[in-house]
Amino acid sequence: MTTDSADSADGPDNEGLARLKRSLDLLWSGGERPRPARGPKPGLTLERIVVTAIDLANREGLGALSMRKVAGELGVGTMSLYRYVPGKGELIDLMVDHVNGPVEELEESRGLGWRATMEFIAESSWTLYTTNSWILQVNQARPILGPNSMAGFEYALEALEGLGLSGQEQVGLLVAIDNLVTGAARSHVLYQQAAQQSGVTDEEFWNTQGPYVERAMRDGAFPLMEALPEDSFAATGEQLMRFGLGALLDGFAALIASRAGRDGAAPATGPEPPRR
Repeated sequence: MTTDSADSADGPDNEGLARLKRSLDLLWSGGERPRPARGPKPGLTLERIVVTAIDLANREGLGALSMRKVAGELGVGTMSLYRYVPGKGELIDLMVDHVNGPVEELEESRGLGWRATMEFIAESSWTLYTTNSWILQVNQARPILGPNSMAGFEYALEALEGLGLSGQEQVGLLVAIDNLVTGAARSHVLYQQAAQQSGVTDEEFWNTQGPYVERAMRDGAFPLMEALPEDSFAATGEQLMRFGLGALLDGFAALIASRAGRDGAAPATGPEPPRR
């Protein structure tokens, strides 16, 4: 079940749309609201609130996030937060855009070829989703376009410029990469959580299934599975993501080459992307 970062069922007063506008105002206002004379304690800022909320979500999950808990982490009263951010929904929107930065990292990696840039984006997304797993619970089917997310999108489009792809194809390429990385990261995170949530270790889980699987194999019902090498399932989640990404980019490289009339020769990929 996911939490929608922008959308909610609009009531008679169209609260969902009003909340969306509040989030956008906060994202594009420069990050600070004027502090009332009799307001929050000195040192409290919108950025500090957002960073504290991210830390809390990383430790306890998005479901545990509340304005009260964030205030407790900051050592202030809950009402102090409301002078900076109207509610939890808007706070989550700010958190999502914050973890999509900083923009400086994109600037440092400019000049890569299109494929190396896509690999850098995929690696960055993997790191984002696996170190901030709460973001996988946020419904971003209709993403809120804040400054960091827009800067990242512009960076990606810059790498695809001049390759002969239509606008829909450029967006489709980026969506395909994000879908692959998001799915791989979600599986990786869920696998890590499985032992803790079930109380059954990985060793206990597979050892318990072993006799059943072996008996099924002896019956000859699954010959292809039986023929798999022992290391067939040894790849890590990150290795599986990279394998899928390579095949995906091979396909897009063929498409790009055909548009350029290169008879299947892929464009130069440029230098290796930096590892994060």
